[in-house]
Amino acid sequence: MSIKKRCLLWDWTNTANLPASIENVNFSGQICSVANWNAWAPPELKNRLPFRPTVRGMEQLTDSNEWSMIANNDHAIIHFFNEPERAGISAKLAADMWKEKMVPLRSTKGKKIVGPGCASDPAGEAWLDDFMRRVQEQGEPPDFLGLHYYGPDGAAAIQYLEKMHQKYPEYQVVVSEIAAISRNKKEVFAFTAQVANWMDQCPWIFEYAFFGCMAKVADDFVSPEAQLMNTDGTLRLLMVKLMNEQPMSEL
Repeated sequence: MSIKKRCLLWDWTNTANLPASIENVNFSGQICSVANWNAWAPPELKNRLPFRPTVRGMEQLTDSNEWSMIANNDHAIIHFFNEPERAGISAKLAADMWKEKMVPLRSTKGKKIVGPGCASDPAGEAWLDDFMRRVQEQGEPPDFLGLHYYGPDGAAAIQYLEKMHQKYPEYQVVVSEIAAISRNKKEVFAFTAQVANWMDQCPWIFEYAFFGCMAKVADDFVSPEAQLMNTDGTLRLLMVKLMNEQPMSEL
């Protein structure tokens, strides 16, 4: 029986510009869920895989339309905050909003919630430690530990995930963003295969998402070689491997 832990990061711009390109996705392959950093599900998904809504920032908690989409849906798992430490959201504010909004949502509707996905740098780790301390003191910790990782070296990625698991061993982990930042294609494929295969076999990794399925490179930090989609909406070889191969092979 194959292990299915791979979440498809389907960028919101695809919905606007290239919705038909989702038909290139193998929905009976290795992908188990879809996220788009938003409260709303891509209509082109047509419920073919579970969707993971995201409370990306304060807007999803304070805007009535955004919150309505978060609070009133059939989706089992919700992500809470995407790199809040880079958006000017303090750990105290995040913990206060967690108690006010997310805890009641979980208790009344049975949602499972992924904790904030912070960058794997010292600032992100310090923010996450502060947040986790606060929600643990509330007696309302997240259902999953959320983590991000970008770097050139697969072994270092695994080492970081193991370090965070050792710090918070009671939680299953959702790696909501991960990717190689090397500009060398062979290195990117090697990183992706090494880390994906390790996460597939790791008992405390619940789900993970390689960044990202979008027509244009998000910024100068991410590697063009790690892109999962071409500008015309066709899927690149890395995505073809991710959605079809388990275990995944290198280039």
